[in-house]
This record gives sequence, C-alpha cells and structure tokens, in this order.
Amino acid sequence: MSMAVIDRRKLERLHARETQRFITDHPRSAELYARAQSSLLGGVPMNWMKKWAGPFPVFVQGAQGAHFTDVDGRDYIDLCLGDTGAMTGHSPAIVVDAVARRVREGITLMLPTEDSIWVGEELRRRFGLRYWQFTLTATDANRFAIRIAREITQRSKILVFNYCYHGTVDESFATIIDAAGSTVGPRRGNIGPPVNPAETTRVVEFNDLNAWEAALKQNDVACVLAEPAMTNVGIILPDDGYWRAASELARRYGSLLIADETHTICAGPGGCTREWDLHPDLLVFGKPIGSGIPGATYGCTEEVAQRISARIHLEDCDVGGIGGTLAGNALSLAAMRATLEHVLTPAAFEHMIPLAVRFTEGVAGQIRSGGLPWNVTRLGCRAEYTFTQHSPRNGAESYAASDFELERFLHLYALNRGVLLTPFHSMALMCPATTEDDIDAHTKIFAEATGELVS
Repeated sequence: MSMAVIDRRKLERLHARETQRFITDHPRSAELYARAQSSLLGGVPMNWMKKWAGPFPVFVQGAQGAHFTDVDGRDYIDLCLGDTGAMTGHSPAIVVDAVARRVREGITLMLPTEDSIWVGEELRRRFGLRYWQFTLTATDANRFAIRIAREITQRSKILVFNYCYHGTVDESFATIIDAAGSTVGPRRGNIGPPVNPAETTRVVEFNDLNAWEAALKQNDVACVLAEPAMTNVGIILPDDGYWRAASELARRYGSLLIADETHTICAGPGGCTREWDLHPDLLVFGKPIGSGIPGATYGCTEEVAQRISARIHLEDCDVGGIGGTLAGNALSLAAMRATLEHVLTPAAFEHMIPLAVRFTEGVAGQIRSGGLPWNVTRLGCRAEYTFTQHSPRNGAESYAASDFELERFLHLYALNRGVLLTPFHSMALMCPATTEDDIDAHTKIFAEATGELVS
C-alpha cells in the first residue's frame, strides 16, 4: 500500500479552521487569559503552559476521575492526566479524605509520621531497593541521587541518553551535536545553563551498547541517569537484553545506575524495575505517587546506603545540598500512603493496561487504513503515536520524526471535540477511571482528523 503524503497547505487551512472554532468555543478562557497578561509572565503560571494547542490555554473549572470541565462549561476526556501527575485520576476520593484528615492534623512539621514508615516499606516491597527518602519533586529526587552518586564514587560526570528528560536537572539538558556522536553541547532551548553541560555530562543514544561502554570506560562517570524506556521524546523501548548488558557494563566500570521511573511507573505497580527484573542502584519515582499532591521519592540499595552513610556526619547532615524544609512533609506522605495502598494497585493496572492496548489498536488501525507513515507504541498503560513508519530506537530518530505543526493540529482537533492529549508529544495515559467509551471517543476523533488530512 502506498503511503499517504500530508498536503501542508491543506494542513494550514484545517489548522486555521480549528483555531477559529477554538476561539469561538472558549470565550471565558480567552477573557481570563487576557486578564492574566497583567500579572502572570506570558499569561500563564508556568511558561510551558503556552505550548497547549490553540492560541491560549483552556482554564479549568474542576476535574474528577478521567474528565475535567473548563470555565466555559465544556467537558473533556483527559488523556494527558497532568503528564502523569494525575495518572491516579483526578482527586480520587480515598486520597482526598486522607489529605483532608492530615490537613486538620498538621501539614508540615520537620518531623516524621508513621505514614513515612508505611510508604518506605511499600516502596521497598514494590521496587526491591532497601532504603528510601522523600522530596517534593522527581527533579529534586534526581538531583539528590546524582549528588549521592558523585560523593560515593568521587567522580564528576553523569551519563544520560540523547533527548532524555529528567525534570529540570541541569546536567540532563545536553545533547549530541555532531554526526560522529562525540561532541556534547547544550540542548536547544536550555535557559541559562550554569555551565556548559559538556563539562558535566556524557550523552549516548539509547540502545547503543558500544557507545554506552565507550562513555563508561573513561572511568569518570559517577552515575547513569536513565528511564528504563524513554518516554519524553516518544516512547522508545529497549532492545531485548539491552538492560542486562548495560547494567553489567555499568558495574564493570564502577558507575551507579539511577532508574527514573517517574513516567515508566505506567508499566505496572513496580514500574519497569519490577516488570523487567532490573536492578538499579538508585531509583526515582515522582508525579503520581501522591495523586497530585507534590511529592517524590528516591531509593537505594543496601550497598549505596552504607557508602553514603559512611561519608555523612551528623553535624553536617543539614547542609549537603540534599533536603528542603518541606521535603518529606506530613501531607505528602499521607497522600503517598493513600495512593499506594488504594489507587495505584495491581487491580488498577489490570484495568488500565487493556485500555492502553485498546487505544493502541484503534490508532494503529486508523494509521493503516489511511496509509499513513506513522506508528504507535505502548508501554503499560501509556501509548503514543509518532510520525515515522517504524518505532524509533533512540532519541535522535524520534526527534527527527517530530512535526510540530502536524502535532498541534491533531491536538487542537481532539481538544475541540473534547479530548485532551499531552502537549509536548502525542501521548495518551490511562487512569483507573478511564473507560472504553473514553478510548473509543478518541479513536473516532483520530479517524476523523486523519481522514480530513488525507482525503
């Protein structure tokens, strides 16, 4: 079957039509956005909120489960779910009750509660790592894990994958900038880097074991910070046996492996670490751990714990660049306990993963029927389509397949018909409240959008 070619002029016309529809349907959001210009930089609470499809963001009135309502009274199926932060669904009742109780009993004290022990024990059971600490964001958890790795290895470099994303960790905004793959520089859009990341970071392509070993054998890499499967430049799955070989190389050259499971928790209750029998030295898990209440965690093995404990003295334990007055607060821990005990359960994943399969099959069917040179990839209860015929094997391949105008049109088309996708890529995530009807609604809209493009 011959592959369809997108007519860019037609795409531009369709996008203009959808933009006008959006403006007509969202007068109250437009009014609030105009008002926000006088007090919020760029008219939004965070700059990346400007990247939503449409000339201004939708302002939210309320959210529950897998749906939200905007200030213009329009209902939406939420397949973005706060880019994983609301993977639990919006405001699950049991977490709301636990948080309300904790608010009445004290929010933050700089002292532990019993919830912290319960959560630590549950994280140990799920992921297999012995000891745990708590932060407010996965970014902080990644930063602290990197500091620990540098301290106990007495090495300065970290290793990341090309086009990775680990929150706002300075060292991770690095990319390969020459065809030979040997030169590292700041990634496009990196704002005010404290130093050129080439000084702190080595970068390799995902699934390239030769490059992995070449980077490690210089014996100056403290740690590898990696998602088990890449998720922020499209879903990129590891080759068979990749992590077994990569882990062996990391151990051989004395570099610690940090698994960032913040997005890959979608693979199951214990993330890819449990599903694929991985053995990282440290592990980070944030975003949905508290059902949207800010909180994150990092864990480490017995060996790492002993090594770091040997280097931290009691009188200095509050000044080492690891901490935060609100980290490990009582409210966050209450939300984490309720979430892990009652929401992100094995039963929830047994519901969510088949829905992601349904999403994947629906999108794949429309791609085939339209003769489009695209593909769709799934990881657990997450799925994503990219504009290339074969699933990319690394960040460079996936980035090269990006199409900003096409993506914004598809997102806006869906948004105008009541479905929200993640703004940074074409990712859909399932939560415990997502239904088959929600998935089928997206499939129908996707079919209509692609049909208009190629007709």
